[in-house]
Amino acid sequence: MDAVAGARVIPIHGGAEQARQRRATRPQVEVVPPPEPAETAVPDWERRLADVLAFARRRIAGEYQVDEFGFDQDLTDNVLMPPLKPLYEKWFRVETIGIHNIPSSGGALIVANHSGTLPLDALMTSYGIHSEHPNERHMRMLGADLVFRTPMLGALARKSGQTLACSPDAERLLSSGELVGVWPEGFKGIGKPFKDRYKLQRFGRGGFVSAALKTGVPIIPCSIVGAEEIYPMLGDIKALARLFGFPYFPVTPFFPLLGPLGAIPLPSKWYIEFGEPIRTDAFGDNAADDPMLVFNLTDQVRETIQQTLYRLLTQRRNVFLG
Repeated sequence: MDAVAGARVIPIHGGAEQARQRRATRPQVEVVPPPEPAETAVPDWERRLADVLAFARRRIAGEYQVDEFGFDQDLTDNVLMPPLKPLYEKWFRVETIGIHNIPSSGGALIVANHSGTLPLDALMTSYGIHSEHPNERHMRMLGADLVFRTPMLGALARKSGQTLACSPDAERLLSSGELVGVWPEGFKGIGKPFKDRYKLQRFGRGGFVSAALKTGVPIIPCSIVGAEEIYPMLGDIKALARLFGFPYFPVTPFFPLLGPLGAIPLPSKWYIEFGEPIRTDAFGDNAADDPMLVFNLTDQVRETIQQTLYRLLTQRRNVFLG
């Protein structure tokens, strides 16, 4: 009993405490879930092929719409617009300014200067609005009757949303909430000599202003710099123009001397600026019948475009580099 009484007693809970300490110092093993299989990126050529096949299926099945003017949006977005992209982004390197001045919805009339011997400025403006505007709006251009009399070109123009430059068509488009583009200088603008570059020609009788007043839509001045230099027009062979029924037959540094190669435009640097909208809804219902108001608004739009052209030209350091 004395031996037992003198023995050292080891607390039973000490072993458990040491076990807890050993577990605490033991390295923790983190369980990592197996990685999810990464999604394989679809090659660009497969995506394009899928888009082409989807487009072909819609055309065969007739799952597309054409409006009363002949505008085929599906064809325009998938066939007519894409070829303009390299011309817009790589060749002319177009910079758009003031795209926020174009409304997100509703009717508006864009009035622009015209130049360049061939109307590439209209195509670049249309593509620029569609590609740069947040809502990818389409501009319905008003064209000369020569465009629609030309075989194949007239049909393509209709498909792309263009229509004849006349007040009834313009008013119908504007009343239905469309974005309409007009070039009041017409052939006088694109066919003027290179020595008269960036000097606006006469804006006609102001029919575009009357259309805007009747429908109450804003007028947006548009100034285009760069188009004058793509085909510097040095002369006009009037005999050939009459023979082919053209308003002019241009002579440039490379055409007709180089034949088809002369039709390649020079890679000038472009700027397209959309000015602040000019409201027309505050003049009343019969404002379009006031010739003085129509004249003043026409002159205001023309002067705004001309002054913007001068400003952009003073900021441009080089025709080809910008």
